Amino acid sequence: MDGAVRAALLANNVRRKNAKKGLSFTVMCVGSSGLGKSTFVNTLCESNVFPKKDTSSPEKAAVEKTVAITPVTVEMEEDGVKLSLTIIDTPGFGDNINNEASFADILTYIEKQYDDILAEESRIKRNPKFQDHRVHALLYFITPTGHSLRELDIEFMKKLGARVNVIPVIAKSDTMVPSELTAFKKRVMEDIANYKIPIYYFPYDDEEDDEETIEENNELRAMLPFAVVGSEEEVILNGRRVRCRQYPWGVVEVDNSRHCDFSKLRYMLLSSHLHSLKEITDDDLYEKYRTEKLSREGAVDEDDDDEEQPAA
Repeated sequence: MDGAVRAALLANNVRRKNAKKGLSFTVMCVGSSGLGKSTFVNTLCESNVFPKKDTSSPEKAAVEKTVAITPVTVEMEEDGVKLSLTIIDTPGFGDNINNEASFADILTYIEKQYDDILAEESRIKRNPKFQDHRVHALLYFITPTGHSLRELDIEFMKKLGARVNVIPVIAKSDTMVPSELTAFKKRVMEDIANYKIPIYYFPYDDEEDDEETIEENNELRAMLPFAVVGSEEEVILNGRRVRCRQYPWGVVEVDNSRHCDFSKLRYMLLSSHLHSLKEITDDDLYEKYRTEKLSREGAVDEDDDDEEQPAA
């Protein structure tokens, strides 16, 4: 049996097991208020995960000024596989003049999930019901200014990129005409390169991966940052029901890849690259955190031992 056939059989076995057992996946959404994160999540999950907030009065609109990390789990099925999808919203991010506390709250939450895994691995007897709540992907919603990344965007993605797979997303991309959007995408990626911001850049191996995988990843790289539009409104267009945003000049279809990148992003997240995102979280990001933490604790223990040594 050659390697290609063996790999195909292995992939089919894994798929059958996943279809029967199901998968769990966690996505965090971060961005300033008013960028449509809740609408995006509801569109992604095709259900009312996050009800619209009541901001009819100034008093209510000003309530959430601290980051309220809110996880919600939705049971779904993608390509015949059961998926337990946890979405983490972060209302209040970016709403203050100084957002250092927001950064710290989100980073602490992500690292807390790593600490829980580390503690579980250190137990003599493991808990069979232990649940892994590590964040596998962080969608960072960029304000569609048409200019470049803001200082807030740069600082946040640099700080969090070492701990989680950051995927940059342009929110409400239908506020720009195609030429503006193309130019904005280019400037954002230039900023990411210039400031050395670590993002999930669809990694592949030229020697080990097949041509189809390499081509697909290169196509997804070219889409970054993903331009998205969210809408829970459905209308009948030419005899078919579509999710869209309506304007005097026409409609923007959420699931039409010629109108925005939503369908590509959704498929990538929940199907084609779900395993890649989980593997990088486990094998790279978590292992790096684990090594750093154990090294720090080891250094502290050595310092304590030195202090306890009696003087000669």
